[in-house]
Amino acid sequence: VRAIFDETFHRLARSEGDVDVIELLVKAVENIKPLCEVEKVKIAGTTYDVPSIVGRDRQQSLAIRWILEGAEEGRISKSTSLEKSSFEEIVDAYRQRGIAHMKRKNLHRLASVKRRFAHFRWPTRTGIKIFSWIAT
Repeated sequence: VRAIFDETFHRLARSEGDVDVIELLVKAVENIKPLCEVEKVKIAGTTYDVPSIVGRDRQQSLAIRWILEGAEEGRISKSTSLEKSSFEEIVDAYRQRGIAHMKRKNLHRLASVKRRFAHFRWPTRTGIKIFSWIAT
């Protein structure tokens, strides 16, 4: 894993000479971070897809996970090395395109479509079910 990560960094340093590698990686993750997500909430026996705001830590973990998943998908479809596909996915994320960016875009589109159910978000906003004290 370390060798793959090092090789990806070396590829980034060679190709994007005018941009610092760390800044490029941070900007790529920033471009992929989702602002909202859709979670399932069950109310009166019906399950709704309710859009909610994503916390900072979850934004970062989702962005990194999507970049790695995009690299893996690119590796399988193009039959290239993981170093090359992760390099391409990071550069694509930096330029706001690629598989990870499409995942973010699709999630935001889904949240936009489901925004009519946003008023159902209040029971789970804090992560604690308000009605959990009721015996089931």
